[in-house]
Amino acid sequence: MSTDAWITLATLVVTFGLLVADRIPPSGLLLAATTTLLLLGVIDADAAFAGFSNPAPITVAALFVLAAAAERTGLLAAPVARLLGDPGGRRNASHVRLLLPTAGASAFFNNTPLVAMLIPDVVAWCRRNHRPVSRYLMPLSYAAIIGGTLTVLGTSTNLVVSGLVRDSGDDPLGMFEMAKIGLPVTVVGLVVLFTISIPLLPTRNAVADRVTEDSRSFTVEMRVRDHPSIAGNSVEDAGLRHLNGVYLVQLRRAGRPVAAVGPDEILAPGDILTFAGEVDNVLDLQRMPGLESVMRDQVDQIPPVDRGLFEVVVGRMSPVSGRTLREADFRARYGAAVLAIHRSGHAIGGKLGDVRLRHGDTLVLVASSGFRRRYGQSTDFLVVADLDAPAPTADSKAPLVGAVGVLFVVLTAFEVISTVEGALLAAGAMIALRVLTFDEAKRAVDIDVILLIGAAFGLGAAVQQSGLAAEIASRFIDAFDGLGTFGLVLGIVLATSVVTEVVTNNAAAVVLFPIAMSVAGPAGIDTRLMAIAVAIAASTSFLSPIGYQTNTMVYGPGGYRFTDYVRSGLPLSIAIQLTIAATVTVLS
Repeated sequence: MSTDAWITLATLVVTFGLLVADRIPPSGLLLAATTTLLLLGVIDADAAFAGFSNPAPITVAALFVLAAAAERTGLLAAPVARLLGDPGGRRNASHVRLLLPTAGASAFFNNTPLVAMLIPDVVAWCRRNHRPVSRYLMPLSYAAIIGGTLTVLGTSTNLVVSGLVRDSGDDPLGMFEMAKIGLPVTVVGLVVLFTISIPLLPTRNAVADRVTEDSRSFTVEMRVRDHPSIAGNSVEDAGLRHLNGVYLVQLRRAGRPVAAVGPDEILAPGDILTFAGEVDNVLDLQRMPGLESVMRDQVDQIPPVDRGLFEVVVGRMSPVSGRTLREADFRARYGAAVLAIHRSGHAIGGKLGDVRLRHGDTLVLVASSGFRRRYGQSTDFLVVADLDAPAPTADSKAPLVGAVGVLFVVLTAFEVISTVEGALLAAGAMIALRVLTFDEAKRAVDIDVILLIGAAFGLGAAVQQSGLAAEIASRFIDAFDGLGTFGLVLGIVLATSVVTEVVTNNAAAVVLFPIAMSVAGPAGIDTRLMAIAVAIAASTSFLSPIGYQTNTMVYGPGGYRFTDYVRSGLPLSIAIQLTIAATVTVLS
């Protein structure tokens, strides 16, 4: 190997070692590794930072905005809740209900925006139902990746390889031609995912099952809507019995409390449910299908584009102290609607509008963005803090968000516009339609993920330009050459899988495609099958958070460590690699 290849290999070994140690943020590590290779002359500045001008991180940033809009309007909250169902059901039932449709949908819709829009609602469901997010997000990414192997539209890599086949003088891949290998891969992959990979996942960031007396317990009132997920169901069947960090305190029907609300109590439209819980958990109720805040009418009077959530403490000299919200005419006075109230050491019962406020009470309220500027230093409220959560909004714009999302998928899938163009247009539409403000759109972007993707391109450029990628490919091919057709295909597949974990999936396909074609012809292997094998191997990245964009996107929200990908993804990766090699061998 060349000196540059050795330097690149050493840098990779150190980088992955530090990633495994999990002591330094991955985005910082990859930036440091790329900078090191730049300073050592392995790559130039253009190659080192090309990732930040590449469409990939820009596309993902725009998709974060689209996902935030879907979360804000509750677009996918009801479908996700129905898919995941009752958390108390049979083992793996919620995984099956979520992951099978995800895999099926990703065959026809690009898996990156699909995962981007599902993440917030899966996280919200997990929090409500006291389920560890880490047990759902990585499988979500894996299922989307697996399903993307079924058709040429499933991933951008499939389209790249189809273009390479066309450039080599052959017809491009047909819509379902990939299913020759993709279908066995999907079946085997999902079986291994459910039986081996998911049980190997860690349980991280578990929270208490119920609010304790020492917790800052907020009281919130929610109205039952005429929605099939809640109305007509019992408290137990509606999923309100074992919520994460929240418990049902009281039910009022026709203005009167219902005594001893049990799990079999049937809920009706218009019922008022009083919940108690910590602030983040009671705010999650605002997005639960079938429930709406009793303050919805007041919230709707605040322009959606200008809404924010604030936590305030009633000051000693506040004019609202000693008065109810109704007596103080709170919404008219402050241009804000109170969602929840906390009183230290006391349980708050009855209607929120009838609660007589006291000095020291903490309120969670929806107000315009100028609220902090107007009252942050006033004597009315001693503390004003922005809450990092989406403010409730009318779901009337959910169909618009859904239409923009579908239009984006269709136009990009049929290459009417590029993915980055479609993503930017979709993000811009969310601001133009006043679903999100520009500031909210900026806050929706996970900068760590963008840095991670951008830096990974520089590292990938070093692997490719130094000749390390070609060296890896030749070593794998030589190692398995003695096993005939199966060995040659397995060598190519393993080489592609290794390379795709350290460079982008598309770059791995571009590097390995000519090598695979040069091996396939003399060995009598169908070149189109070999091309499909490369496409699938390049897309099925399960061993690191940087090998595929959806893996990167779930890394932070799932609370994962680098080793979690190896532990859960290794059995899946081995099974799929062997399936690809065996299928190509049989069909050839």
